[in-house]
Amino acid sequence: MNRIGRMIRAHRILATTVGAAVAFLVIVAAALFQPWRLFTSSSVNEALPLAPPASTSASPSTAPTTDSQGNGSPSPNTSASAPAGNTDPVVLGFGNFQSQEHQTSGTAQLLELPDGSRVLRLENLASSDGPDVKVWLSSLEAGGDWYKYRSDRYVDLGPVKATHGNQNYVIPAAVDLSGLQSVVLWCDRFSVAFGSAQLA
Repeated sequence: MNRIGRMIRAHRILATTVGAAVAFLVIVAAALFQPWRLFTSSSVNEALPLAPPASTSASPSTAPTTDSQGNGSPSPNTSASAPAGNTDPVVLGFGNFQSQEHQTSGTAQLLELPDGSRVLRLENLASSDGPDVKVWLSSLEAGGDWYKYRSDRYVDLGPVKATHGNQNYVIPAAVDLSGLQSVVLWCDRFSVAFGSAQLA
């Protein structure tokens, strides 16, 4: 093989190697950044969580009763349970979302149900799609520098269910809510806050 042929072959190998490397980098970048999410959205509409009403069904009793002749005879006796109590949740905190890295609006409510369980409810949420977006309760104030939220206490309530709509997130019973003062939509992959709400 002459010199020119060897040069052509070397250039082809180099071009093939560079092309494969570029294609690999494009695939990795696409998987990491998922740029198509700039143009996608989703919606969910969950009902306001309510505790089930107390049962009012009658329960039969076979305690003996006495008829007009003084004879004892078993007869069913029904007694209703106590009336149902209030099933409305108690609002422990409320706030409006403000935009940070992405345009975000809606409200956040920290609710306590009559059975003592706690729920974070997001209503009329409107935000952007993104990779690995979580819902956090944070000890830091809403707004300001979005990268600050990792520097203090936070509770991860799981992935955001949708970019839009009404959503409920159960707060584990072991979580101490004292000192937690904001809700953050947090992109965990890139440590970016999409938006946040101060709980007053």
